[in-house]
Amino acid sequence: MRIAYFNANLRVGQDGVTRCIYKMIDGALERGHEAIAVTSTLPLEAPPIPMHRVPSVVLPLQKNYRIALPGYSSFARTLEAFRPDVLHINSPCTLGFAAAKYGQHFGVPVVATYHTHFPTYPRYYGLDRFEELTWKITRSLYNSVDRTFVPTRPILDELVANRIERLEYVPNGVDTALFTTSRRSSEWRNRFGNGEKPIVLFVSRLVWEKDLRVLAEAYRLLREQRQDLEMVVVGDGHARAEFEAMMPGAHFLGFQSGTTLAESFASSDIFVFPSTTETFGLVTLEAMASGLAPVAAKVGGAAGIIEEGVSGLFSVPHCGDSLASQVKVLLDHPEYRTTIARRAHAHAQHFDWNVVLGQLFDSYADVVESHRRPRHRAA
Repeated sequence: MRIAYFNANLRVGQDGVTRCIYKMIDGALERGHEAIAVTSTLPLEAPPIPMHRVPSVVLPLQKNYRIALPGYSSFARTLEAFRPDVLHINSPCTLGFAAAKYGQHFGVPVVATYHTHFPTYPRYYGLDRFEELTWKITRSLYNSVDRTFVPTRPILDELVANRIERLEYVPNGVDTALFTTSRRSSEWRNRFGNGEKPIVLFVSRLVWEKDLRVLAEAYRLLREQRQDLEMVVVGDGHARAEFEAMMPGAHFLGFQSGTTLAESFASSDIFVFPSTTETFGLVTLEAMASGLAPVAAKVGGAAGIIEEGVSGLFSVPHCGDSLASQVKVLLDHPEYRTTIARRAHAHAQHFDWNVVLGQLFDSYADVVESHRRPRHRAA
């Protein structure tokens, strides 16, 4: 099978979406498939497959991301030479729309993964009135493809409610060889005091749609009540400077990936994630695989990963007081925290990439075969 992957950004490790795409690419090559990628931003390292960069411009609020110029003319010749059996869209942007149009024009089946919950983004930038328009654009793209893979059931239910069709539940996986309890480091912990204080970790792109203000409020409340904790933030983004000013005393480590990121996960104690815009929340699963007790907003992706009171705790969405209270429960009851962390680690092992990718490639084959039948009947 020949697969063409589309995503605006393919910088290795820059976000959860790119980590998932590279796992798909690895899985394709391991199974003997051929693959190519079309992107606005190439990786800095040598890519594992041929990659075609399209003309693009910098995204105004996200300087590390670029958006492709409209249309498929810039990659049509590359795909004509490659002769793909299926196109896989991973970002609902101009490049995704161009791929969908190409598939319709040339009779190539198109699938998509719903990685990013864009309809929730306008409210974080004072643009609430555009939320319905964003849903309309989202419907336009995903209802134009042959199948859309959705990583959690709560998000799938929300898409159904918003009239998006041809959906299939396919979770993301986690690299349990990389994110593991064995990477816990006393040296890492000793960087933040004497290594004895519990460490609360937050890993994310530092952008407002990750509910950074909620975390800042929760942190303020926790610091008022107790001093026996350290807050560590991993990630970068356009909101970093302002967010850092809202978090006095917290340790900001910047962007991390690979074993450096895995060590930060495994060496912490509690993972906190207030974001309400996740379709899956890969960092939550990576934290669980690393042996952390997670506290997340009870909405979207996290609601499909965590079993409440068993493998993690939930806070009320958009509520800093609730988030702080749930973290405090784990701080006040270390034995309960250990139990939650152990169960979270065990639960994460079920999200094995081999199983997930097996389902994904079976779905590719089903879409390709279904796409051929009407043409055969017409002939």
